[in-house]
Amino acid sequence: MAKLSFAQKFKNLFSSKKIDEEFFDDLTDALVEGDMGAKLAYEITEELEKICREKKISDEDAIKSELKSMLSSYIKACEFTPEPGKVNVYMMLGVNGVGKTTTAAKIAKLYKERGEKVIMAASDTFRAAAEEQLEMHGERLGIRVIAHQHGSDPSAVVFDAAESCRANGGGVIIADTAGRLHNKENLVRELQKIDRIAAQKADEGCFKKILVIDGTTGQNALRQAEVFSESVGVDAIVITKYDSTARGGCVFTIGKQLGIPVLFVCTGEKYENIQPFEPEKYVEEFLGN
Repeated sequence: MAKLSFAQKFKNLFSSKKIDEEFFDDLTDALVEGDMGAKLAYEITEELEKICREKKISDEDAIKSELKSMLSSYIKACEFTPEPGKVNVYMMLGVNGVGKTTTAAKIAKLYKERGEKVIMAASDTFRAAAEEQLEMHGERLGIRVIAHQHGSDPSAVVFDAAESCRANGGGVIIADTAGRLHNKENLVRELQKIDRIAAQKADEGCFKKILVIDGTTGQNALRQAEVFSESVGVDAIVITKYDSTARGGCVFTIGKQLGIPVLFVCTGEKYENIQPFEPEKYVEEFLGN
């Protein structure tokens, strides 16, 4: 039996309950099950209960409107525009299995279609499959991929891509990186080295770090965001495997606790299944239109 989405549970709360303490307890449970962290879920319902009491609100639309306003304040969108004639490096971060390499290809295609000169850098030299996958995407999209031998230094790939980009009059480098969190210390050291090289080779203000998270993984996504933020810093997130029936509450927790904006949302495997993040639409889908 399929799990109910938060939107369905939220709607069901109104059909069976009056607006009392039990209602807010059940709302807290629904938020937690919708992948909102327990701490934030309690904060939200406490604040919402206080607002409803003060404003004497008891109907569904008004409560939904107040909750929408609260959730909207936790998330924000962002946009990265590569600077023309400069070396722009966008470093893709994320654990294995979230769709990072495919997302790198989607973003590369998006920028190519906007008229940017794009290079993809296969900086996940740990997994041979990741390099092969990126090269396959490059062939399909007509985008150059710079790759080194399997097991070689990942930061050297970014170095070469940046040199090539500069020699070609600038552009944007989409650098795929490894994500084997089970070997966290090695991964963190590796990412920090890539981070240093990319920061040196990119022009000032042209280096961005983009974390890819799986929209269905819930609180794991928050822990991943914390690890990558502490290790190298994160400028934006991309949500993969998102559809409006997914739980999706983790995005609010990441926004509220870490203040990281959202760049794109991916809704499928195809290259075109990516769009800029729209906070209002996201909140509406989470709550149910």
